[in-house]
Amino acid sequence: MNVNSIPEKEVVAIILYISLFFMIVAVALIVFFYFSRKKIIQKELEKRDLVLAHQKEQLHAVIITQEEERKRIAQDLHDDISSKLNVVSLNSYLLTSANLTETETKEITANIINITARALDNSRKIAHNLLPPVFDKFGLHAGIEELCEEFESSKSVKVSYQNKIEFDESEKNRHLHVFRILQELMNNSLRHGKASEISIHLDKVNGSNSCFYKDNGIGFDSKNSENQKGLGMKNIDSRISFLNGSIDIKSEINKGIEVFFTF
Repeated sequence: MNVNSIPEKEVVAIILYISLFFMIVAVALIVFFYFSRKKIIQKELEKRDLVLAHQKEQLHAVIITQEEERKRIAQDLHDDISSKLNVVSLNSYLLTSANLTETETKEITANIINITARALDNSRKIAHNLLPPVFDKFGLHAGIEELCEEFESSKSVKVSYQNKIEFDESEKNRHLHVFRILQELMNNSLRHGKASEISIHLDKVNGSNSCFYKDNGIGFDSKNSENQKGLGMKNIDSRISFLNGSIDIKSEINKGIEVFFTF
Protein backbone atom coordinates (compact mmCIF):
# COMPACT_ATOMS: atom_id res chain seq x y z
CA MET A 1 0.00 0.00 0.00
CA ASN A 2 1.45 3.31 -1.03
CA VAL A 3 1.75 5.92 1.70
CA ASN A 4 0.82 8.54 -0.85
CA SER A 5 -2.56 6.86 -1.27
CA ILE A 6 -3.42 7.39 2.46
CA PRO A 7 -5.58 10.42 2.93
CA GLU A 8 -3.90 13.35 4.62
CA LYS A 9 -6.47 13.36 7.41
CA GLU A 10 -5.64 9.74 8.32
CA VAL A 11 -1.92 10.52 8.37
CA VAL A 12 -2.57 13.42 10.74
CA ALA A 13 -4.78 11.18 12.89
CA ILE A 14 -2.09 8.47 13.05
CA ILE A 15 0.52 11.03 14.06
CA LEU A 16 -1.81 12.42 16.73
CA TYR A 17 -2.55 8.92 18.11
CA ILE A 18 1.14 8.06 18.20
CA SER A 19 1.95 11.38 19.89
CA LEU A 20 -0.88 10.85 22.37
CA PHE A 21 0.38 7.34 23.11
CA PHE A 22 3.90 8.58 23.88
CA MET A 23 2.49 11.42 25.97
CA ILE A 24 0.43 8.95 28.01
CA VAL A 25 3.48 6.70 28.45
CA ALA A 26 5.59 9.72 29.48
CA VAL A 27 2.96 10.88 31.99
CA ALA A 28 2.64 7.33 33.36
CA LEU A 29 6.42 7.11 33.80
CA ILE A 30 6.53 10.50 35.50
CA VAL A 31 3.71 9.51 37.86
CA PHE A 32 5.40 6.15 38.55
CA PHE A 33 8.77 7.72 39.35
CA TYR A 34 7.08 10.44 41.42
CA PHE A 35 5.27 7.98 43.66
CA SER A 36 8.29 5.65 43.79
CA ARG A 37 10.49 8.54 44.88
CA LYS A 38 7.83 9.66 47.36
CA LYS A 39 7.71 6.14 48.81
CA ILE A 40 11.51 6.01 49.07
CA ILE A 41 11.60 9.40 50.82
CA GLN A 42 8.82 8.27 53.17
CA LYS A 43 10.76 5.12 54.07
CA GLU A 44 13.93 7.17 54.64
CA LEU A 45 11.99 9.51 56.92
CA GLU A 46 10.52 6.55 58.81
CA LYS A 47 14.00 5.06 59.14
CA ARG A 48 15.35 8.38 60.42
CA ASP A 49 12.48 8.60 62.92
CA LEU A 50 13.29 5.09 64.14
CA VAL A 51 16.97 6.01 64.55
CA LEU A 52 16.05 9.19 66.45
CA ALA A 53 13.62 7.24 68.63
CA HIS A 54 16.31 4.65 69.35
CA GLN A 55 18.84 7.36 70.21
CA LYS A 56 16.27 9.05 72.44
CA GLU A 57 15.59 5.73 74.19
CA GLN A 58 19.32 5.16 74.69
CA LEU A 59 19.80 8.67 76.07
CA HIS A 60 16.85 8.11 78.40
CA ALA A 61 18.43 4.86 79.60
CA VAL A 62 21.76 6.59 80.26
CA ILE A 63 20.06 9.41 82.18
CA ILE A 64 18.08 6.94 84.31
CA THR A 65 21.23 4.91 84.98
CA GLN A 66 23.10 8.04 86.02
CA GLU A 67 20.27 9.07 88.32
CA GLU A 68 20.16 5.60 89.88
CA GLU A 69 23.92 5.75 90.39
CA ARG A 70 23.65 9.19 92.00
CA LYS A 71 20.91 7.90 94.32
CA ARG A 72 23.03 4.89 95.29
CA ILE A 73 26.08 7.05 96.02
CA ALA A 74 23.97 9.54 97.99
CA GLN A 75 22.43 6.66 99.96
CA ASP A 76 25.86 5.18 100.70
CA LEU A 77 27.19 8.55 101.82
CA HIS A 78 24.15 9.25 103.99
CA ASP A 79 23.70 5.80 105.53
CA ASP A 80 27.32 4.91 106.06
CA ILE A 81 29.82 7.77 105.85
CA SER A 82 27.54 10.44 107.32
CA SER A 83 26.41 8.25 110.23
CA LYS A 84 29.99 7.33 111.09
CA LEU A 85 31.11 10.97 110.97
CA ASN A 86 28.24 11.84 113.32
CA VAL A 87 29.49 9.24 115.81
CA VAL A 88 33.04 10.62 115.47
CA SER A 89 31.69 14.11 116.13
CA LEU A 90 29.83 12.96 119.25
CA ASN A 91 32.88 11.13 120.59
CA SER A 92 35.08 14.14 119.88
CA TYR A 93 32.65 16.28 121.87
CA LEU A 94 32.85 13.78 124.75
CA LEU A 95 36.60 14.31 124.89
CA THR A 96 35.97 17.94 125.86
CA SER A 97 33.98 16.85 128.92
CA ALA A 98 35.47 17.56 132.32
CA ASN A 99 36.46 14.90 134.84
CA LEU A 100 37.17 12.19 132.26
CA THR A 101 39.32 9.39 133.59
CA GLU A 102 42.37 8.24 131.66
CA THR A 103 40.61 4.97 130.82
CA GLU A 104 37.54 6.78 129.47
CA THR A 105 39.73 9.09 127.39
CA LYS A 106 41.60 6.13 125.87
CA GLU A 107 38.33 4.29 125.16
CA ILE A 108 36.76 7.30 123.42
CA THR A 109 39.95 7.96 121.45
CA ALA A 110 40.16 4.32 120.33
CA ASN A 111 36.51 4.47 119.29
CA ILE A 112 37.15 7.59 117.20
CA ILE A 113 40.16 5.97 115.49
CA ASN A 114 38.23 2.76 114.80
CA ILE A 115 35.16 4.51 113.33
CA THR A 116 37.32 6.89 111.28
CA ALA A 117 39.24 3.94 109.80
CA ARG A 118 35.97 2.23 108.81
CA ALA A 119 34.65 5.45 107.28
CA LEU A 120 37.84 5.81 105.23
CA ASP A 121 37.62 2.18 104.10
CA ASN A 122 34.00 2.60 103.01
CA SER A 123 34.74 5.87 101.21
CA ARG A 124 37.49 4.07 99.27
CA LYS A 125 34.95 1.39 98.27
CA ILE A 126 32.53 4.05 97.04
CA ALA A 127 35.31 5.73 95.03
CA HIS A 128 36.36 2.33 93.68
CA ASN A 129 32.86 1.68 92.37
CA LEU A 130 32.91 5.03 90.57
CA LEU A 131 36.29 4.46 88.90
CA PRO A 132 38.51 1.53 89.90
CA PRO A 133 42.03 2.85 90.69
CA VAL A 134 43.64 -0.14 88.93
CA PHE A 135 41.77 0.70 85.72
CA ASP A 136 42.68 4.38 86.05
CA LYS A 137 46.37 3.66 86.60
CA PHE A 138 47.04 0.55 84.51
CA GLY A 139 44.28 0.40 81.90
CA LEU A 140 41.50 -1.89 80.74
CA HIS A 141 43.34 -5.23 80.89
CA ALA A 142 44.37 -4.74 84.53
CA GLY A 143 40.91 -3.41 85.38
CA ILE A 144 39.20 -6.52 83.96
CA GLU A 145 41.66 -8.80 85.77
CA GLU A 146 40.81 -7.13 89.07
CA LEU A 147 37.08 -7.30 88.26
CA CYS A 148 37.36 -11.05 87.64
CA GLU A 149 39.29 -11.52 90.90
CA GLU A 150 36.61 -9.62 92.82
CA PHE A 151 33.86 -11.86 91.43
CA GLU A 152 35.86 -15.01 92.11
CA SER A 153 36.52 -13.89 95.68
CA SER A 154 32.83 -14.44 96.37
CA LYS A 155 33.49 -18.21 95.90
CA SER A 156 30.17 -18.45 94.03
CA VAL A 157 31.50 -18.10 90.49
CA LYS A 158 34.62 -19.13 88.55
CA VAL A 159 35.82 -16.63 85.92
CA SER A 160 38.05 -17.43 82.93
CA TYR A 161 39.64 -14.40 81.26
CA GLN A 162 41.90 -14.21 78.20
CA ASN A 163 43.10 -11.13 76.33
CA LYS A 164 44.95 -10.98 73.00
CA ILE A 165 44.56 -7.24 72.37
CA GLU A 166 47.16 -4.51 72.92
CA PHE A 167 45.17 -1.54 74.19
CA ASP A 168 46.01 2.07 73.35
CA GLU A 169 46.16 3.97 76.64
CA SER A 170 45.06 7.16 74.89
CA GLU A 171 41.60 5.58 74.42
CA LYS A 172 40.91 5.14 78.13
CA ASN A 173 37.57 6.93 77.89
CA ARG A 174 36.39 4.37 75.34
CA HIS A 175 37.82 1.52 77.38
CA LEU A 176 35.78 2.60 80.40
CA HIS A 177 32.62 1.81 78.41
CA VAL A 178 33.97 -1.69 77.69
CA PHE A 179 34.72 -2.15 81.38
CA ARG A 180 31.19 -1.05 82.36
CA ILE A 181 29.65 -3.38 79.76
CA LEU A 182 31.53 -6.37 81.21
CA GLN A 183 30.68 -5.24 84.74
CA GLU A 184 26.97 -5.15 83.82
CA LEU A 185 27.11 -8.54 82.06
CA MET A 186 28.87 -10.15 85.03
CA ASN A 187 26.43 -8.66 87.51
CA ASN A 188 23.55 -10.00 85.40
CA SER A 189 25.16 -13.44 85.19
CA LEU A 190 25.54 -13.65 88.95
CA ARG A 191 22.37 -11.88 90.10
CA HIS A 192 19.85 -12.99 87.47
CA GLY A 193 21.52 -15.87 85.66
CA LYS A 194 22.70 -17.69 88.81
CA ALA A 195 25.83 -18.65 86.85
CA SER A 196 28.70 -20.56 88.43
CA GLU A 197 31.09 -20.11 85.45
CA ILE A 198 31.87 -17.04 83.33
CA SER A 199 34.18 -16.86 80.32
CA ILE A 200 35.59 -13.63 78.82
CA HIS A 201 37.80 -13.66 75.73
CA LEU A 202 39.10 -10.49 74.04
CA ASP A 203 40.59 -10.75 70.55
CA LYS A 204 40.82 -9.08 67.13
CA VAL A 205 38.15 -10.25 64.67
CA ASN A 206 38.33 -8.89 61.10
CA GLY A 207 40.42 -6.00 62.36
CA SER A 208 37.96 -5.02 65.12
CA ASN A 209 38.42 -5.30 68.87
CA SER A 210 35.95 -7.96 69.94
CA CYS A 211 34.72 -9.64 73.11
CA PHE A 212 33.28 -13.13 73.51
CA TYR A 213 31.33 -13.44 76.75
CA LYS A 214 29.67 -16.61 78.01
CA ASP A 215 28.12 -18.01 81.20
CA ASN A 216 26.43 -21.26 82.27
CA GLY A 217 23.46 -19.62 84.00
CA ILE A 218 19.75 -20.24 83.70
CA GLY A 219 19.57 -18.16 80.51
CA PHE A 220 16.46 -16.70 78.91
CA ASP A 221 14.59 -16.67 75.61
CA SER A 222 16.65 -14.21 73.55
CA LYS A 223 14.10 -14.39 70.72
CA ASN A 224 11.64 -12.59 72.98
CA SER A 225 12.51 -8.90 72.58
CA GLU A 226 10.92 -8.11 75.97
CA ASN A 227 13.80 -9.97 77.64
CA GLN A 228 16.29 -7.46 76.22
CA LYS A 229 14.54 -4.26 77.26
CA GLY A 230 15.74 -4.07 80.85
CA LEU A 231 17.58 -0.98 82.08
CA GLY A 232 20.87 -2.90 82.17
CA MET A 233 20.57 -4.02 78.55
CA LYS A 234 19.56 -0.52 77.42
CA ASN A 235 22.61 0.85 79.18
CA ILE A 236 24.80 -1.73 77.40
CA ASP A 237 23.22 -0.83 74.04
CA SER A 238 23.90 2.87 74.60
CA ARG A 239 27.56 2.16 75.40
CA ILE A 240 27.90 -0.07 72.30
CA SER A 241 26.38 2.74 70.23
CA PHE A 242 28.88 5.23 71.69
CA LEU A 243 31.71 2.84 70.72
CA ASN A 244 30.30 2.50 67.17
CA GLY A 245 30.29 -1.23 67.79
CA SER A 246 27.79 -4.04 67.44
CA ILE A 247 26.39 -6.64 69.81
CA ASP A 248 24.81 -10.06 69.36
CA ILE A 249 23.15 -11.89 72.25
CA LYS A 250 22.17 -15.56 72.16
CA SER A 251 20.48 -17.38 75.02
CA GLU A 252 18.09 -20.23 75.71
CA ILE A 253 16.34 -21.32 78.88
CA ASN A 254 18.75 -23.37 81.04
CA LYS A 255 21.55 -22.95 78.48
CA GLY A 256 23.25 -19.80 79.72
CA ILE A 257 24.06 -16.77 77.60
CA GLU A 258 26.55 -15.96 74.83
CA VAL A 259 27.38 -12.36 73.99
CA PHE A 260 29.60 -11.14 71.17
CA PHE A 261 30.31 -7.43 70.86
CA THR A 262 32.79 -5.25 69.01
CA PHE A 263 34.37 -2.02 70.19
